[in-house]
Amino acid sequence: MSITVRVPAKVNVQLAVGAPRPDGFHDLANVFLAVGLYDEVTVTPADALRVTCSGPDAAQVPLDATNLAARAAIALAERHGITPDVHIHIAKDIPVAGGMAGGSADGAAALLACDALWNTGADREELLEICAGLGSDVPFSLVGGAALGTGRGEHLTPVEVGSTFHWVFAVADGGLSTPAVYGEFDRLTAGTDVPEPIASPALLEALRTGDPKALAAAVSNDLQPAALSLRPSLAGTLAAGTAAGALAALVSGSGPTTAFLAADEESARKVADALMASGTCRTARTAVSPAPGATVVREGGNYLP
Repeated sequence: MSITVRVPAKVNVQLAVGAPRPDGFHDLANVFLAVGLYDEVTVTPADALRVTCSGPDAAQVPLDATNLAARAAIALAERHGITPDVHIHIAKDIPVAGGMAGGSADGAAALLACDALWNTGADREELLEICAGLGSDVPFSLVGGAALGTGRGEHLTPVEVGSTFHWVFAVADGGLSTPAVYGEFDRLTAGTDVPEPIASPALLEALRTGDPKALAAAVSNDLQPAALSLRPSLAGTLAAGTAAGALAALVSGSGPTTAFLAADEESARKVADALMASGTCRTARTAVSPAPGATVVREGGNYLP
């Protein structure tokens, strides 16, 4: 018996970051959109817990107990008195260390897969509680769609989305450490009055009405200056996508993946082609949002309808 869960990447259409808290985290107003780039995580009974990975940049994925998928299996097993003897295989398609929550997605997927494999009976509230303990982005990876994350991002409020949005994601060479980007944010804002993070009414309205031009005018990422400080070459990627007709260009989360909002599917293809031709990124991927959260897609050898 094996269980396979498909889980989406995310883009932050707003990432408002507050001053550092005493615990080292930052309060956020984090508007997530799940996008149609997916990892698939398969869990199978085994003699001991082990993690394997395939796909682009699989060599960069840790295969020990620091992997969020392994941590998710251990956390669920401990709660239910189960020994976490499973083989977790991650089929990567979400960029690694790219600011699109690939590691968080794998944690949410492994949690849902192990829950189904072990038939623990955990309800949604328990799964979300475990997700929050794993990391700030993991709860959203479980639920998908669109949501406002507050606190450090783990407290979610669903957000209405009125239409499909078309995106292009330019994948950079190498990754960026999320703690390093937050550290650079703190350095750049030291001595300034960092405002309390709040969700943009204009952005939420643009999502509700499904208006890509209005959304383009409202997107923002407070971590972008820090990501550009650590990786100045990203400015060239942002400029190339904008020149190709993207409605908006921003660093995705902590980067270094850059995200470009396009008017429609054809425009997205043109932006992706131009980015590839520009030589400013390793690859460019098109995707749409919103996308469903972690979903069981296969039990045993059978795909579910």
